[in-house]
Amino acid sequence: MSVPIIKSPRAMRQWTFEQRCAGRTVGLVPTMGGLHEGHASLMRESVSCNDVSVLSIFVNPAQFAPHEDFDRYPRTFEADLALAEGIGIDAVYAPTSSSMYGQDFASYLTVERVQDGLCGGSRPHFFRGVATVVTKLFNAVLPHRAYFGQKDAQQCAVIKRMVRDLDFDIEVVELPIVRDADGLALSSRNQYLSSAERLEALNLSKALARGLELMQRGERDIRRIEEAVRAELADLDIDYVAVVDADSIEPLAVAQGNVLLAAAAHVGATRLIDNVKYTFPESAADGFPRADSRKREYAISAK
Repeated sequence: MSVPIIKSPRAMRQWTFEQRCAGRTVGLVPTMGGLHEGHASLMRESVSCNDVSVLSIFVNPAQFAPHEDFDRYPRTFEADLALAEGIGIDAVYAPTSSSMYGQDFASYLTVERVQDGLCGGSRPHFFRGVATVVTKLFNAVLPHRAYFGQKDAQQCAVIKRMVRDLDFDIEVVELPIVRDADGLALSSRNQYLSSAERLEALNLSKALARGLELMQRGERDIRRIEEAVRAELADLDIDYVAVVDADSIEPLAVAQGNVLLAAAAHVGATRLIDNVKYTFPESAADGFPRADSRKREYAISAK
């Protein structure tokens, strides 16, 4: 039996109500399509941890600026559907643009501070669109758990804060970055890269690995960490390199606690992002304050 494709919020809620009334847990994997193994890892986790799982596919116009790649963003719906069905997804929510953003739509959500730095610096429109569309997906699907990938670490932080602040009864699950054998983080936009550009793009993961190595060896000077990463990215058009608090995405005076080392750069016409997370050991002898215990809520990957 093929996976049902649901097009409207009302029909999606009705499907979920039936599942919940039967005592089933519901998992959601939100995507814009163009699926790859990173998305597949999220779907597998949802299928293994919930009674039923929903994959959403919607290329969200609200998170693209006029000059960005909305029109050419990969749209591979039939292949995405086949992948989802093979993994065991129970329903696909593929809303229409009119059902998501009706005439005179005017209600957008912002998550202050968490969305301001990193990608928010060069794409100030982006997280308003992300928070709004994810809220609408949550309201339609009504999941118990929602699955996101660490590659979009700031997005994960925005959604976690939004869920906390607005009292969504949803567990946000962040899973590690999935990489190709050469280290490149999987992304739907990787298919934009030529063979030569793909080789250049590998500098991104190599540079972050260098920064991670410094932190693992005890380096806490943020300037030195960031400069080491920038040196490895010298041949790319760098958008940003930053070490920030992994949960709040706020700047740090010194690297301590749970940190996110993130970078964005243009390879040709394609903008790519990548990151690593690291938790500095807590020790009263190191001369630095202990990390806030509240920041232990989410598992941190140093992959």
